[in-house]
Formats: sequence, C-alpha cells, structure tokens
Amino acid sequence: MSSSRRPLYHALIRTHHITSRTKVAKLKAAARKLNCYGLLKSGSWPGLMYVESDVEEATKDWVDIVHALRYKDYQLISPPASAASKVVPFGERGVLREVDTVKEFAIEMERKGLLEWWRAAMGYDPS
Repeated sequence: MSSSRRPLYHALIRTHHITSRTKVAKLKAAARKLNCYGLLKSGSWPGLMYVESDVEEATKDWVDIVHALRYKDYQLISPPASAASKVVPFGERGVLREVDTVKEFAIEMERKGLLEWWRAAMGYDPS
C-alpha cells in the first residue's frame, strides 16, 4: 500500500440502545451526506456506533449529529482522532451498516485491525 494514502479519522460511541428506525434513517442520511462509513450495533443494549472518514471534519460532524439525536446514556468513548496507519479502510463511503450483536461488531473491528483499540475503548481490556 502506498504511503500517499490519506489518513483515516474515526470515533466510537456507546449508547444504552439503538432501536428508533427514524434515528437510524437520520444516521444513514448523515453517512451519505458526509461521505463517511458507519457501523452500527442496533437493537438491545449496548448500542454501538463506529464512524470513519478520510476527512476529519466529516467524522466530527457525524459525531455531532449522533449527539444531537439525544440517545439515552450517550458516551463518546473514543472521540474523533486519527486512526493508526495500519487500519484497513472499509472502502465503502456514504454507508451505514448495521449488525445485531456485539460479537458481529467485534468481528468487523478485528477485520479492520482495530480489535485491540476497540476492546480498550470498551473497557474489555484492563491494560
């Protein structure tokens, strides 16, 4: 992979749950508008959201949109920041994917090379 690849910026959010289809539709529209990639664990507790973009401001704007939706127990557990250079971009922009379980979410984080980062942010890794 060439060193000219643009850096990725990402963030991780935890909420009590994500069940409102109206809010999910707003998140999907925001991903399209901001040309971000989002991963969402919806349904039962916990609600999880991951966003990435090669534009730092787009990542921040998406996080602001989530915050404005007033999710119960909203926690920005990893604020928008530059991702490690070894992170594999999802490659899909303007897309918000949904998974049903924390396990599926973890599999996606592992696929991206973010499992350790995600586990630490979630408090699963005491180190």
